[in-house]
Amino acid sequence: MSKTPARAQARRDKIEAMRAEEQRQSRRKKNTMISLSVIGVFVVVLGAALAINRFASGSDTPAVAAGESQLVRADSHRVQTAADGKVTLVEFLDFECEACRAAFPIVEELRKQYAGKVTFVVRYFPVPSHFNAERAARAVEAAAGQGKFEAMYQRMYETQTQWGEKQVPADDLFRTFAQDLGLDMAAWDKAYDDPATLARIKKDMADGEALGVQGTPTFFLNGEKLEPESSDDLKAAIDAALAG
Repeated sequence: MSKTPARAQARRDKIEAMRAEEQRQSRRKKNTMISLSVIGVFVVVLGAALAINRFASGSDTPAVAAGESQLVRADSHRVQTAADGKVTLVEFLDFECEACRAAFPIVEELRKQYAGKVTFVVRYFPVPSHFNAERAARAVEAAAGQGKFEAMYQRMYETQTQWGEKQVPADDLFRTFAQDLGLDMAAWDKAYDDPATLARIKKDMADGEALGVQGTPTFFLNGEKLEPESSDDLKAAIDAALAG
């Protein structure tokens, strides 16, 4: 027995309403799962400002030497360099930050697209509320002393789900990363525990605090703080800087 047009339309309307509700629930679930993700939207880590202020209280911003700036120091890690120096993108990051991990493949793709055109600089900014963030930065800096900054930097994001958001020290795991990279382990161990390594990291943090960094990732393009809502916004800003 066929349904009347009115009943058929009502059924279609009900089905469409159910589908719309399912889509809304799916979006809500996705948004929860990628909370703090910068895929589509770069999100500032809530509460970081208060934690950072605890670090900053009583500490002075290091002096700026000739040829340096608070954005780029002589010892800042440049993962890619443009010969003309026209455009520089600086990222303050935290290896335990989920948003930074989400931004990582975006930055890697930008590096490919703008090879030889844009200088990419990495600055440490481990948020104190992240249990292993400072340890991760120390592990990366210790590897940097043997020319393996980028390899360890990448390893941290590739493995973040193994050690991030946990209240258990990841020192031993980070040491295995260094071993996997074939590093001189006596030298790495010494650097990992050296107060100078931590001081190097805190210098980046002090610069970030002075520049108004309140969460991660935070990007600066030619000295201007960016607030991109998508990877396309970031790319557009770079294109504009190159064209300027």
